[in-house]
Amino acid sequence: MNISVVIPLYNEQESLPELFSWIKRVMIENKLTFEVIFVDDGSTDGSWNTILDLSKDNSEVCGIKFRRNYGKSPALYCGFEKAKGDVVITMDADLQDSPDEIPELYRMIVDEGYDLVSGWKKKRHDPKLTKNLPSKLFNATARKVSGIKLHDFNCGLKAYRLDVVKNIEVYGEMHRYIPFLAKNAGFDKIGEKEVHHQARKFGKSKFGVDRFVHGYLDLLSLWFLSKFGARPMHFFGVWGSIMFIIGLIMVVVVGAVKLKAIIMGYRAPLVTNSPYFYIAMLSMVLGTQFFVTGFLGELIARSSNERNKYQIQCTI
Repeated sequence: MNISVVIPLYNEQESLPELFSWIKRVMIENKLTFEVIFVDDGSTDGSWNTILDLSKDNSEVCGIKFRRNYGKSPALYCGFEKAKGDVVITMDADLQDSPDEIPELYRMIVDEGYDLVSGWKKKRHDPKLTKNLPSKLFNATARKVSGIKLHDFNCGLKAYRLDVVKNIEVYGEMHRYIPFLAKNAGFDKIGEKEVHHQARKFGKSKFGVDRFVHGYLDLLSLWFLSKFGARPMHFFGVWGSIMFIIGLIMVVVVGAVKLKAIIMGYRAPLVTNSPYFYIAMLSMVLGTQFFVTGFLGELIARSSNERNKYQIQCTI
């Protein structure tokens, strides 16, 4: 099979028939074998019934239905598990991503040897204040932290070599950073293609402004995991050692001052009256806590991970 198209969706019933019809026409015109995997993320508007109707007349339609809403990353994770095509295309279900881009994305993976090609919505049909400007700031930060020169990390239209999606774990809200995840997994031939972005035809966006706050927190987490995920003690141990040593030196200094006063025969203030004593104790306690955190991190890193377990109601 040439292509698997993975489409996560939440309450997009109106757009699904037109989207699938468009995808099918493009695939037939380009003589590509394909499957379309719809992942219904707990929709309440009848989206799943529409997917069932599509599957009756089209053998290319596959489906996964979550019992409740988990988010885009879990939907992509489950879609990636099911995908069988040589190239995996992801796109949103709201008709803002154009299926006409699929053949060129496929060619870039197959002929030019890219591991991943990300779409770039250079001209966006979104509100400038609430989406465009925050998106530019977010992408600039992501480029700096990840070292990947992409204009649009969060574009839903992407193409992947099959072994890429089988070797990365998308969880939480990490769908924004799939290129970063791919790079950390050793897939570093990452390209970009300018894609056509259309105005939303039905409904309204399911993402609020808070996604940018969550995005920065996820980026920080991903940076830390890429640097110290397999060896958390290298981070916490170093800082714990530094803080403990600083605290120990300060305790020794405070004690030496007290001892000197006793030897010289004059009355010195109590050790506990010195602010340096409390700073020293705080440094030693924090240093010890960092050490404990490092050990716990080592144990967690070596334990089995079941965070990507989701309640799937049914599949097609």
